[in-house]
Parts: sequence; structure tokens; C-alpha cells
Amino acid sequence: MHLQLSFYAMRLNLHNETNPLKAVILGTALNNGAPPQLSEAYDPKSRQHIMNGTYPEEAAMVREIKSVKRILEEHGVKVYQPENIAGCNQIFTRDIGFVIEDKFIIANILPEREKEVQALAPILADIHPSKVVRMPEDHHIEGGDVMLADDHIFIGTYRGNDYPDLITARTNQKAINAIKDKFPNKKIKSFNLRKSNDDPFENALHLDCCFQPVGDDYAIIHKNGFLDENEYQWLIDHYGRSNVFEISKQEMYDMSSNIFSISPEVVISDKHFERLNEWLEKRKIKVEKVNYREIAKQEGLLRCSTLPLIRN
Repeated sequence: MHLQLSFYAMRLNLHNETNPLKAVILGTALNNGAPPQLSEAYDPKSRQHIMNGTYPEEAAMVREIKSVKRILEEHGVKVYQPENIAGCNQIFTRDIGFVIEDKFIIANILPEREKEVQALAPILADIHPSKVVRMPEDHHIEGGDVMLADDHIFIGTYRGNDYPDLITARTNQKAINAIKDKFPNKKIKSFNLRKSNDDPFENALHLDCCFQPVGDDYAIIHKNGFLDENEYQWLIDHYGRSNVFEISKQEMYDMSSNIFSISPEVVISDKHFERLNEWLEKRKIKVEKVNYREIAKQEGLLRCSTLPLIRN
């Protein structure tokens, strides 16, 4: 097996959200296409900006992604990007896949977005086929709902009977069960998230919209993103109240929990998150600040537009 694997260049390695980053897939906004029609919106925040005529322009989003790529490369990170597809929104790579340990899981995303997965083909070609996993069609999961924490895997979901009616419900119990089966050495903890097709202030599109570990021992949390207060409290107890930064409903809407860690000591954050950035800096975490306000209009931010492949 060692000789067989040696023909493939990439050795995936991911066990948590903060270990030093070595390789990542960063989304692209090039040839993003015209603003979608209201009927094509995947989330309430995009819907809001389409209705208001404030949907982001391509040039602004290209600049924002370039600023993140520059920072990543300055920190010695190998940056991959998807093959460009004209007229396709390819910003949010986290939606279309994720890595656990040494396996790349291709997410079962909205059918209209399948071509975004196809654009990763040149990258996936460097990974041994036995390490690339695709779940059955009825196993719904997206990378934004999957959070690695060493011996734990945290997974966002929605358990309501109206799951089929919510375009914002992206991960189901079948997928969670499959993750349990594929990674029996991990402790799987799922969280029932608040969902809305219409109100971005009441919608946690993914787990990383209301929670994320940061540094060695800290976490960012928005209480209202969780439908079950006991599950929210479990996270508070797990990290310790003094190690948790609680964000408001407005800060959740602004995507304050959706920053991205280069290492336990360095994060990329939006420069507008002044309260969060100050909190991080007081804990000796360097904050690389960017402007990501236009991309945020699509209910995604820094974690959503990055798909880590290797962390040491």
C-alpha cells in the first residue's frame, strides 16, 4: 500500500481547526456571473441583498479573496484554487468538501452546485482514490457543518420535521451516522441549529455560523444559533465559560464566528469585527485583518471560503 500511495502527491492530515495550516483550497470569485434571481437564492442573507439591490459585485469579491490569498502565502501556506467555471459562484469551497484525518469527503450539496465539485478534479487527482469518499445521495452534509476538535467531531444539523422545506437545512442524520461509521475512533456530537429561509438574523446556515474553536482552548459562540439550550451549554462547559467569546445576533449576522485559523497563534478576521479582534489579541492571538464585507452578503465568510487539506 505504501508504494501505491507514493504515486499520489498529497497526504491529507486534519484533526482540528487550529493546528498550523500547510495547504488549503481557497475559493475564487473570478467569472462569478450575474447576481442570481430571487428564486435562485440559497440563503436568506443573499435573498435580502438581491431584494435590496446590494448584492456584491465581482470586482470587490475578487479583491477580498486576493487579500486572503496574500496573507496565507505570507504564512507559508500552499494555496490551491478550483478550476474556473464561467458564470459560476465558486467562493464557498467549504460547502463542497471537507477533510477528516486523511480522507477527503465530497459533500452532498444542492444539486445545482455539482459543477463546483467537478472544478476540484485537478486537486483531487493528487489524492489517492481510496482517500476520497463520496456519500450516498440521500446523505446530506456540507463542510460548514463539520468542525474538528481532535478526539471530537462536532456536526451541525436540523432535526425538525420540516427539514425538506428548508433550503437552509444542509446536513441530516443519515450523514451524521455515516461519519460515525467511517471514524469510529472519534466522539461525534451533533447540534440542532436554528433555521430560516427568510430571516438571516434567525438562521444558522451552518455550525460555523454560530460556533468555532480558536487558539488552543477558546471558542466563539452565538447562543441563539442553537435550538437546544442543553447542546449550547455542553459547548460552554466543554470550553469553559471564561474561554468563550459570546457574539450577539448582529455579530452572528455579520459572520463573526466565521473567521479562519492559520495556527493557534494566528487568525484571519474581518477588520470590522473590532470587539472580537480585541478579545483575540488580548489572548496573544495575532489577527490578520481583511475586508470581507462584500462576500459576507452571501451568508458566508472566511471559514466558508477555505477548505483546509493539511494541518501539522
